[in-house]
Amino acid sequence: MNSPGVSELLEKAERSLSAAQGLLAAGFPDFAAARSYYAMFYATEALLLSRDQSFSKHSAVIAAFGREFVKPGLLSQSLHRDLLEAYDLRNLGDYGAPHAIDYAVAAQALEKAKAFCAAVREFLKSSTRNQLLS
Repeated sequence: MNSPGVSELLEKAERSLSAAQGLLAAGFPDFAAARSYYAMFYATEALLLSRDQSFSKHSAVIAAFGREFVKPGLLSQSLHRDLLEAYDLRNLGDYGAPHAIDYAVAAQALEKAKAFCAAVREFLKSSTRNQLLS
């Protein structure tokens, strides 16, 4: 987690979580769901960057997360599923009909995004600790 790019992406993820919370409180669940996804996306980019990997497409970032972290059992498959669901919600929120996402769905997406970001931070901290001990 020492790379400045990784730290910056994690900070961006945290700002997205805050923005999602504010949007949800202000009555904009569709935009809150999209910001929740972006928090997860930035956290995923941080993970990949910690391994010197970077991708330009969302689908490539999501696929690489599954391949590099979930398939080998480093992170839970439920996190990958949550990321995929958040991506679908983001598309619905950004491109679907107005009010396509209700408050309860957006609130659940935000909670999953918080848990996702916390899991990524913990993984990166433990990876850094393990590297220092090696």
